[in-house]
Amino acid sequence: MTIYRDLLPEQAQLLGQGLVAGVDEVGRGPLVGDVVTAAVILDPANPIAGLNDSKKLSEKKRDGLFDTIMANALAVSVGRASPAEIDELNILHATMLAMQRAVAGLSVTPIRILVDGNRTPDFGIEADAVIKGDGLIACISAASIIAKVIRDREMAELDSKYPQFAFAKHKGYPTKAHFEAIAAHGIVPEHRRSFRPVKEWLERHQG
Repeated sequence: MTIYRDLLPEQAQLLGQGLVAGVDEVGRGPLVGDVVTAAVILDPANPIAGLNDSKKLSEKKRDGLFDTIMANALAVSVGRASPAEIDELNILHATMLAMQRAVAGLSVTPIRILVDGNRTPDFGIEADAVIKGDGLIACISAASIIAKVIRDREMAELDSKYPQFAFAKHKGYPTKAHFEAIAAHGIVPEHRRSFRPVKEWLERHQG
């Protein structure tokens, strides 16, 4: 993976100094659970091989890189927004809030923040949005891996709590199996009530 591709020279220089935080999110689309974000500042003296967009890595590879990132990064922080916050704010604003929380939790203050996607919240620090940054920039790739592994593990825990929903398989996304489980078993407190399939179920059964 090319780490510095499409970056301005000053951005690349900051990355080399280890002062840039990569930020990414996982879980905007699911019907259940938190939206999870991560902020990672990598150590330029300890480069990590194999970083990439978490969606392009196997679960085994992600888990291995998760441990490596946690052991070698200068700083890692996780932020989240709950289903209740998502319902109150909408998923976009809840995601921005979760990103702010992730950056605020860093033990090292970055000079600049690079966010995967096309927009950034106000961090109080200079920030750039990088489209498809999770496949271009190492610190964003690392953030995508941290967020993905944490949320997937939380879905596995939710699966143990509600095995009839098979959350470990579909991770809460709006799949046919998830729709069928809602039809058969209703919803759980962790469902996002503002999301259409859940909202429609509530209207049918509580309206």
